[in-house]
Amino acid sequence: MGTALHSAFLAGFLLGGSLILAIGAQNAFILRQGLLRQHVFILCLICAFSDAFLISIGVAGLGTLVSGSPVLITIVTIGGAVFLFAYAFQAFRRAFHPDALHAARKGETSLSAAVATCLAFTFLNPHVYLDTVVLVGSLSGAYEGSARTSFAAGAILASFVWFYALGYGARLLQPVFARPASWRVLDTLIGAVMAGLGLNLVVRLV
Repeated sequence: MGTALHSAFLAGFLLGGSLILAIGAQNAFILRQGLLRQHVFILCLICAFSDAFLISIGVAGLGTLVSGSPVLITIVTIGGAVFLFAYAFQAFRRAFHPDALHAARKGETSLSAAVATCLAFTFLNPHVYLDTVVLVGSLSGAYEGSARTSFAAGAILASFVWFYALGYGARLLQPVFARPASWRVLDTLIGAVMAGLGLNLVVRLV
């Protein structure tokens, strides 16, 4: 029995890790906050707990409900696309306007604004629901009882490990980002990622 639980836990951990490693809006945001050393602990905690919540309700059976609700997916997709385009605009503005870049490096983002942005990146992204609630929830159906719980725990742990590694590991890159040019490159890349993700949502919707 112990071996079966360990196997289910490992399967959940590897699945959760493979889903979260992809470059996305949430990861780009945490990376930037980690480089700026702004509210890293609480933002990583929000991301990890959000994943834990979504994975839990998916494993509990909500995955089937969400996958069968095109209206819900459409609403989240529209909201997510609008938000991503708005954040992309802000990122490009920081990259090409020295005053905005200076303000960002000085760490003037309030905790409430950072938390609100983090929550928006999490819950206005339909891919989050598809990955956590639908996909993880559906695959957990291959396990029963304690094994299903272990599968979910593995996927949840992967989120905690990844977000804190990304948030605090970003500090290792600080010598590179001591130069303004590096911040311009980063914000340009973040803007491109956000705009690309937003465009992808629009294409999927159409």
